[in-house]
Amino acid sequence: MQYDVVIIGSGLGSLVCGAILGKNGYRVCIYEKNRQIGGCLQTFARDKAIIDSGVHYIGGLAQGETLNQVFRYLGIMDSMKLKRLDLDGFDRIHFGDETQEYRLAQGYDNFISQLLKDFPEEKDALHAYCEKIKDVCDKFPLFNLRMGDYREKEAVMKLDTYDFLRSITDNERLRHVLAGNNMLYAGEQGKTPFYVHALVQHSYIESSWKCIDGGSQIARSLSKVIKENGGDIIRNTEVKHIVEFDGKVDHIVLGNGEEISARHYISGLHPTTTMRMTQSVSLRSAYRNRLLNLENTLGTFMLNVVLKPGTFRYQNYNYYHHLSDNAWDGVKYTDDNWPNTYAMFVSACTGKEVYADNLSIMTYMRYEDVAEWQDTFNTDSLPDERSAGYQAFKKERSEKLLDAVERQFPGLRNCILAYYSSTPLTYRDYLAMPEGSMYGVAKDVNDPLKTVISAATRLPNLYLTGQNLNLHGILGVTMTAIVTSSVLLGMEKLINDINAA
Repeated sequence: MQYDVVIIGSGLGSLVCGAILGKNGYRVCIYEKNRQIGGCLQTFARDKAIIDSGVHYIGGLAQGETLNQVFRYLGIMDSMKLKRLDLDGFDRIHFGDETQEYRLAQGYDNFISQLLKDFPEEKDALHAYCEKIKDVCDKFPLFNLRMGDYREKEAVMKLDTYDFLRSITDNERLRHVLAGNNMLYAGEQGKTPFYVHALVQHSYIESSWKCIDGGSQIARSLSKVIKENGGDIIRNTEVKHIVEFDGKVDHIVLGNGEEISARHYISGLHPTTTMRMTQSVSLRSAYRNRLLNLENTLGTFMLNVVLKPGTFRYQNYNYYHHLSDNAWDGVKYTDDNWPNTYAMFVSACTGKEVYADNLSIMTYMRYEDVAEWQDTFNTDSLPDERSAGYQAFKKERSEKLLDAVERQFPGLRNCILAYYSSTPLTYRDYLAMPEGSMYGVAKDVNDPLKTVISAATRLPNLYLTGQNLNLHGILGVTMTAIVTSSVLLGMEKLINDINAA
């Protein structure tokens, strides 16, 4: 079979590229090493509960908002089963042992009015915060589905999140409330650019949603679009090598040794992983080394908890807890204070509107914490229990995390039917993410150009997509896939088509 485009990996970026290119007449084939497609969109079933592996909530899906418009163009919006989160507090932020919870609300006016209840003197600061978010987001043309160039956003790339929050208010607590959900981008004080904070926060303030019965519905819908347009998705098939000949990619080599050729190739894998797979004499070592030496965000420890029926009330919001008064302390945990921050997401499930079916608790974990088991590998297709030591480590960390959550949610343990944990090794193995990084390449305000990665590579028919290029998350990855697809289709045509949908 001769394909126009071969796509490596079936994460969201790959699937959106496949759907866009398929709609535009390209014959597409996607290769996925796992049994299930979707990358972070994957769900899995345990004890009859459907558990999300990565997509806990989505922003910008209301009528007229960017992601809604792109999903309409892709033809998947009407098939989505969604539940809108609490309008007066989609995220709740909590510190230490206080009883007080701070609410981040949907809609800018409502966002301000809800926080004014806790910070009545901070009206000017809250208005300045919201105006700056909107101003920064306006400077990213694609996120507004319009044409533009890099110079627009260049002016805001060097604005630091922590410094900006300090500039608008002297109220220490308000600053940390506004940064309180920074696990959404693995925020680091003095490093995370404000545009990352702004683009992420803006989409949720616009509108916040949970996928009922999990995010895999997005992967299934995109897969349908790809197949309806003559594309193929081949699972349980790993791509081992990308082989160059005469200055461009000639073919890929599958795990069974088979060689597959196409006109164009897209890798949805991490740029580092892509470089290691690429056999080429044309790629300059400076380019290769730049991609190989990119710094990644921290990894995650995820605890997925299946609940006994009728014991734990469904919460239509997400909960972020910080052990200290500093919302930026999370990434700097020690063995003694782990977990010093966590986020809790209660799953939305059909027929479970009053009592929850399952929930996920997420905290940070460095790769070094699991490095002694790094030579092991475990996925559905290549199962391995690793070792008794690894299982004991996971059990110990799970219990420690539950102890921390129990302090804010007394009685939670009595509601647990079973729990399942994953570490950076899990994400490394399933998602081919170096060191199990949570969000891939870490953006750095001190050197913004270093982490700007082009969709086009130095090989003229090899392109990149996924969370490492532009921005992570459902919105960020979808936008990046538009950038990748535009290399073949032209950006103006693509934006016009999306807006016309």
